[in-house]
Amino acid sequence: MKVLNQKKLREKFTKAGVKMIGPETIFFSKDTKIGNNVTIEPYVVIGSKVKIGNNVIIKSFSHLESCKIENEVEIGPYARIRPNTILKEGSKVGNFVEIKKSILGNKSKVNHLSYVGDTQIGRSVNIGAGTITCNYDGVKKNKTKIKDKVFIGSNSSLVAPVTLNEDSIVGAGSVITKNVKKKSLAITRTPQLEVKNYKRKKN
Repeated sequence: MKVLNQKKLREKFTKAGVKMIGPETIFFSKDTKIGNNVTIEPYVVIGSKVKIGNNVIIKSFSHLESCKIENEVEIGPYARIRPNTILKEGSKVGNFVEIKKSILGNKSKVNHLSYVGDTQIGRSVNIGAGTITCNYDGVKKNKTKIKDKVFIGSNSSLVAPVTLNEDSIVGAGSVITKNVKKKSLAITRTPQLEVKNYKRKKN
């Protein structure tokens, strides 16, 4: 990205109404497309083939490439949106979240510390902190399907291929390897042990 080209691109988007906080720290591609009422915070990098809709907020230190961002979406800070990702209207991607080759449905949220890859997510889904889609088995990439209104507890691993059906819940700390039925709770958790009056050994 040449400095001169960046200056022209920043001027172009400023004239188009894009609100940039610290524009000298924001980088665009020549094919970037941005809608109305968009705010971009400092230190954002937008790679090639990115289309951004209306009323979008992109927070600091986020990186986008080859993706489509629909209206009313909030991204970041510290988010990475990789190729072939679609963030549907009203969805939210929070800090330290990476999404690749996935669809995040309307009003769905991935707010903290998560990796989502090769996944189709329905509407109004909540994905808890530390959730990972285990999409690669060492040979091929596998798909995860998360249908409407699913709630996934924090620190869960979804081992693809797997489908979580509508209105299901995954308990925090679970490793899900089988499909989850509609309106069901899936939980895999080792029982907690407690030793009374325990004393550590001294050397």
